[in-house]
Amino acid sequence: MSRKYKFHNESGLYFVSFATVYWIDVFTRQEYFDMITSSIIYCRSNKGMELYAYCIMPSHIHFIFRSSTNQPMELLRDFKKHTAKKVIEAINNNAQESRKEWMLWMFEKAGRRQGNIKNYQFWQHHNKPIELWSEKVILQKINYIHNNPVKSGFVLQPEDWKYSSARNFIEDHTVLKIDDAGFLGI
Repeated sequence: MSRKYKFHNESGLYFVSFATVYWIDVFTRQEYFDMITSSIIYCRSNKGMELYAYCIMPSHIHFIFRSSTNQPMELLRDFKKHTAKKVIEAINNNAQESRKEWMLWMFEKAGRRQGNIKNYQFWQHHNKPIELWSEKVILQKINYIHNNPVKSGFVLQPEDWKYSSARNFIEDHTVLKIDDAGFLGI
């Protein structure tokens, strides 16, 4: 793994992106979005996650976050482990999931390719953390995150994507609360 893709400053502010294996569009049902948002709420309340921007896309997630306990790698690891287990369990138990067999087969196939996985692999292993060191870079990453659903053709305006902090930036905190980005002057 490249040096630039590690958490070197444990108290730093980071931009991370992580995707499902094979970029499978899992987050297309409300139930699966709810599991991700519940896990974020739990991590904010109990694990020291400070969340400044986010976007949950059908196959991947973007965060700008910090660990108040100075354990960003462990925080993200635990989040991914917990959400993988919960979402796979939900897919397996969802009688209405039309892609159930295919998705479970793909997760199993990905797991077989890894020596350290017993059954299924849900998330790709890399997170590509990028430490954010200046207001200019932070704003660039926030704009990237918020425009992701627009560039993908899902919405016309960033705030129209329900699972994005673009809504928080216009004072809509109905899906998730984020931490105050006042340090940016925005």
